[in-house]
Amino acid sequence: MPLQDITARIAKAEQAAGRPEGSVKLIAVSKVQPDERVEAVLEQGHRCFGENRVQEAAGKWPGFMERFNGIDLHLIGPLQTNKARQAMELCHAIHSVDRPKLAKTLARLAQELGKCPDLFVQVNTGEEEQKAGVMPADADEFIAECRALDLPIQGLMCIPPVDEEPALHFALLAKIAERNGLKGLSMGMSGDFESAIALGATHVRVGSAIFGERVRPQG
Repeated sequence: MPLQDITARIAKAEQAAGRPEGSVKLIAVSKVQPDERVEAVLEQGHRCFGENRVQEAAGKWPGFMERFNGIDLHLIGPLQTNKARQAMELCHAIHSVDRPKLAKTLARLAQELGKCPDLFVQVNTGEEEQKAGVMPADADEFIAECRALDLPIQGLMCIPPVDEEPALHFALLAKIAERNGLKGLSMGMSGDFESAIALGATHVRVGSAIFGERVRPQG
């Protein structure tokens, strides 16, 4: 589906929700996509992209950043503490802050670097054992811990379970954000971003609907 079709659907969802046009940021999820597909989207003027892995982002984006102005790169996958410095130097936002050790590492690096990307706390709304994210019952305490470290927490992120109604998880995330005075809601993907926008999403993460199915490397 062409990029303009996705942006038109976002605008329509914003209007239906009574929200201002442009209130939702589209993160084009470029993980495991070949460079020519990414370049085609850049050539159309889009500048906000999401990557899952720091290593892949570091191999792909410095070259594009030299050629295209204004790229806004978001890390949306799990972040290992030993990759935190590289992530902070490369990315403008990190959506996967999910544990005290990582928060403390980011705080220390922010002091060293004199800057810090926008940060989102990842909440495991489905309480799935295999998935990253702080449990909903622990979210308030963890957000407070991050704020005590002077981290720029802008909002929350979630990835609903694949076999459950995503709107329930979006509503839960919005409720946690509201009681903590957070405005950012990173939620909604290719199949459910309109529902997420209706429930307050400020960032939607759309990959396959823009780029086509992912091309995984051989071997």
